[in-house]
Amino acid sequence: MESTSDYWRPFFYRLEARGLRVWLVNARDVKNVPGRPKTDKLDAVWLAKLAERGMLRASFVPPAPIRALRDLTRLRTALVAERTRHRQQVEKLLEDACLKISDKKDGASDLFGASGRAMLDALVAGQRNPRALAELARGRMRAKIPYLIEALTGQFTNHHGYVLKVLLELHDQVDAKVAELDARIEQAIAELDPTPPPDDEHPDRMPLLERLEEIPGVGPACAQAIIAEIGLDMSVFPTPGHLASWAKLTPRTIQSGAKNTHGKAGKGDGWLKGPLGQAAMNAGGTKTFLGARYRRIVKHAPAKKAMVAVARNILEIAHVLIADPDARFLDLGPDWHDRHVNHTRKTRQHVRELEHLGYTVTLAQAS
Repeated sequence: MESTSDYWRPFFYRLEARGLRVWLVNARDVKNVPGRPKTDKLDAVWLAKLAERGMLRASFVPPAPIRALRDLTRLRTALVAERTRHRQQVEKLLEDACLKISDKKDGASDLFGASGRAMLDALVAGQRNPRALAELARGRMRAKIPYLIEALTGQFTNHHGYVLKVLLELHDQVDAKVAELDARIEQAIAELDPTPPPDDEHPDRMPLLERLEEIPGVGPACAQAIIAEIGLDMSVFPTPGHLASWAKLTPRTIQSGAKNTHGKAGKGDGWLKGPLGQAAMNAGGTKTFLGARYRRIVKHAPAKKAMVAVARNILEIAHVLIADPDARFLDLGPDWHDRHVNHTRKTRQHVRELEHLGYTVTLAQAS
């Protein structure tokens, strides 16, 4: 069956429910011969001919339980983006009223934290006194009260109060649904987790979600997105490299004659590459092997290439953890590359560089 937008779904699901093994193939791989007439009937004949000759590759379609989990994680991602949009609108509204509450140095680092939200609710309730609003600050923010008094002196009118009330109500509704989805996703993953419980031989066995969260940079949301997007059956991807290639985290090889170059990785699954990219950026600042790898690559390549490389490593680690219920993440350490340096090759490289600059190099063993 050719994948055409979302039109394939009802037919695929009905045939799958009848026990048939259906192949969904990429339209790019089943293009008809140029110059031939193109109709739906001829396309079906062409698909049959390609299938007979083994020239088709089935696209990955996860089973129904994983598809249901994927719907939940993708909906949560959309709602989190919607919640962020409402927060940005609140920030813009306050700036329109000449109020600048959020400031990492002198104001609230999180406008929707305990102190910031108390001030917003007070503004909605009709409080306009800057000192009274600043006194709502809690904890370490109380040291910033003099700045807050100045920042809360503006032109906040009743119109701004009404718009702020509407935005906060929308924000709270979305926030409640995000929390509801979080609980439902955790429950769904707990029911699908194939990891057996601990026993005498494996007393330290942990659930899959907790093992994925041991990877540097990977949080609960990222681990849940990985499970929802690639599923729990790793037999679909024979090796971690196959999974990384499917996710479009490997550069395309372009070979012509004696020249080998690398092309773009490709578009891939944005619902998976987004969380992996964020996890890679988080891991880049840690004192771990992945952090050292990111910093090592970013010295000679763009930051995006370093991010894709670390994201690929994270996905390959996840493949091993999902495939083996007893596998645990073990960090190689930030000094792994230094401990595995080829001293002969490194010496030859430095000597060549110095000779290229016009020096004559004589090596002597240090005493």
